[in-house]
Amino acid sequence: MASEGAPPFFAESIVFLAATVVAVPIAKRLGLGSVVGYLAAGAMIGPHGLRLLGSGEDVLHVAELGVVLLLFVIGLELDPQKLWRMKRDIFGLGTAQVLLTGLTLFAVGRYAGYPFSTALIAGFGLALSSTAFALQILQERGQLSSAYGQRAFGILLLQDIAIVPLLAMVAILAAGEGPATLADIGREVFTVSAAVAAVVLAGRYLISPIFHLLAASRAREVMLSAALLVALGSAGIVHAVGLSMALGAFLAGVLLAESSFRHTLEADIEPFRSLLMGLFFVAVGMSLDVSLVGKNWEIVAAGVAIVMLVKGGFLWSLSRVTGSPNSDALRIAVTLPQGGEFAFVLFTAAVGSQLLDYQTANLLTAIVILTMLLTPVACLGLDRLAARVKARGVENPSIETFEEATPAVLVIGFGRFGMVVAQILTSEGLEITAIDNRPDRIAYARKQGYKVYYGDATRADVLAAAGAGKAALVAMCIENDKVMAKAIDLVREGFPDTLIFCRATDRAHVLDLTRRGVDFQVRETFESSVVFGRAALEALGTPLDRIDQIEEDVRYRDDERLAMQLSDGIFAGADRLHQVTPRKSAKDEQDLPKE
Repeated sequence: MASEGAPPFFAESIVFLAATVVAVPIAKRLGLGSVVGYLAAGAMIGPHGLRLLGSGEDVLHVAELGVVLLLFVIGLELDPQKLWRMKRDIFGLGTAQVLLTGLTLFAVGRYAGYPFSTALIAGFGLALSSTAFALQILQERGQLSSAYGQRAFGILLLQDIAIVPLLAMVAILAAGEGPATLADIGREVFTVSAAVAAVVLAGRYLISPIFHLLAASRAREVMLSAALLVALGSAGIVHAVGLSMALGAFLAGVLLAESSFRHTLEADIEPFRSLLMGLFFVAVGMSLDVSLVGKNWEIVAAGVAIVMLVKGGFLWSLSRVTGSPNSDALRIAVTLPQGGEFAFVLFTAAVGSQLLDYQTANLLTAIVILTMLLTPVACLGLDRLAARVKARGVENPSIETFEEATPAVLVIGFGRFGMVVAQILTSEGLEITAIDNRPDRIAYARKQGYKVYYGDATRADVLAAAGAGKAALVAMCIENDKVMAKAIDLVREGFPDTLIFCRATDRAHVLDLTRRGVDFQVRETFESSVVFGRAALEALGTPLDRIDQIEEDVRYRDDERLAMQLSDGIFAGADRLHQVTPRKSAKDEQDLPKE
């Protein structure tokens, strides 16, 4: 019997997936990045293209959750102390960029003959860059944690905050809108403060204990639901008082950055974030009215050029004035010159308040979308220019940036063995990240001053979130042989250049690790037994040189036996266990090579 009807949005989902599967790989192959592919896919299937889907506005409301989850994940990567260190970039550099760019574009609008309110809204709307777009580019290039990536993020964060006073500006400019009373302002400030305080208190004192209880249940789907609840719930609380949902999610992420569950939360949310971000850019592409652009191409072309040049110029000059080298300033300028998603929100509010007519709003929207499309082209152009200059043999060209690599180690398993390994590594000043799947062990390690995170080593996404791709070495200190085997395979497959050092439980485990080609393995019981045996011989009066000779011979016979077991099975070489170490003669001592 045939089905009575397909589920809601079934056909639309197929169209969306098919378009992205075609467009995104082509854009990536051309070096333009996945975002351009999503935008092109949206323009192709939207109401102004092949008309396979209707308006992008309905899709955009759902897809904006992708921006919310993106800011939550970014917040997880920033602890409060690091965010405080960025205050100069956020409130100094970010504020200066928005004000100078907005006022300059406002002046251009007035010179072009637009009314005061239209020019003001357009100028400051176009001064905002796309948080979703720029962060996607930085993440794809692996530059979000770089110096220029952090400065760019500080500017974007201020722009997310700036949408609140800009929306208030629209309300003030609207016809018939009287000035707010002091009581209204006080009520609004109190409401906003209460919402932010609720998110802060919940993140600080409530969420971590709940996650400890959920982790003990070992139910991954419950942890996933809780992760989405934290991100979307905090966004909803802040949005209810008129602030940006993305800002609320970011605040919750920052509060959980020091949590033991940081990497697991990031890994759980990443698939949803990626899918919704793709949907967001497709919805933006669907909003591009190609026929309107064609009829007004002179205005749109001039607008795109002015916005990118003015914004890029201010970004470069302000970055230079505030201490960035020329290479970083150029990269900031080519990463953030586009218009942003919050411009759509501002223009829609202005149309609703009759401060913008529909055609002007559509032209401004087209300018924003085209600046998004051209941003990856600008980034690609800078990369090629840098490569060309480098090919000419110019030393330290001003358009290149060189990051100093810091050796890092990922410790998997933080029991007694892993804790000692971590102590040795940190004694050298090396940066380590540790994960374990037992909440009680994590709590104990944190009391000892170690930062250990909850994570399942058999999940590739958790390993990636914990930094396996950036680590110079992965230390497998796991007790479970099967879990270690799965983790080794994941690291070898996803991060083939990373060194793998393993704790082996017995001879059979050593043989398995050797066959898997790990870089180093050690039997925990063998080494401790050798030390134990040395101490026993010393207590029985055996000379130290004889003890050294015995240890050397035992180790040699053990290696010999392991080689035999690799080819002939676990029971091979048993006769090597029961041999007495021959004493070295005086002639043997004389024949030893001199140093």
